[in-house]
Amino acid sequence: MLPYIAEFLGTMMLILLGDGVCCNVNLNKSGMKGAGSIQITIAWGLAVLIPACIFGAASGASFNPALTIALAVSGSFSWSMVPGYIVAQVAGAFCGAVLLYILFYGQFEATADDPGTLRGVFCTAPSIRNLPLNILSEAIGTFVLVFAILGFGNVDGAGTVGVDKLFVFGLIVSIGMSLGGLTGYAINPARDFGPRLAHAILPIKGKGDSDFGYGIVPIVGPIIGGIVAALLYQAIPW
Repeated sequence: MLPYIAEFLGTMMLILLGDGVCCNVNLNKSGMKGAGSIQITIAWGLAVLIPACIFGAASGASFNPALTIALAVSGSFSWSMVPGYIVAQVAGAFCGAVLLYILFYGQFEATADDPGTLRGVFCTAPSIRNLPLNILSEAIGTFVLVFAILGFGNVDGAGTVGVDKLFVFGLIVSIGMSLGGLTGYAINPARDFGPRLAHAILPIKGKGDSDFGYGIVPIVGPIIGGIVAALLYQAIPW
């Protein structure tokens, strides 16, 4: 039971801090409105780093269905635990988004005339809508994520002292700064679907459509990219 609780709490914290910076930077009447993409990318790296340090020993700190599936494909994670991990991750992401709505309620009210921003602080959207290319972008971003995480295991002693978590922080920031402008770099189905579902359910004034038509992109793309990364990593004679 502990691994599932850890995945739930870790993903909830990831969204609280990750989508939290999006609220902080983009919603009207926030004290940090307009801080920009640098703050967002660094904060998202920290949003992954902090719960990974807390829950890594308990669950492996996946917090991401695409990574969980990729690890199962690689043989380093049990397929029997995959469904429970995914449920815990999506539920945690949903609860993190609900908490942000409560915390930033006044700021959401002040942004009621901008449905795009209201949705954008919860879930991702492309800068140019082209679903095949959007899926490819998410697949490549997640390929980099998973392949690098597997590769970090080649650094002797990194995992024993927690340096691997710092590597992942740098990895998330790098993906965001280099590829994030294409689709918002979900690279994690739970990170997008849980908050998108919260956006659909919550009584947010002026929120508009939750765009589940695009929501398939940050589910399919990351899963494809993660699986390809795991298979390629296994095929290399290290």
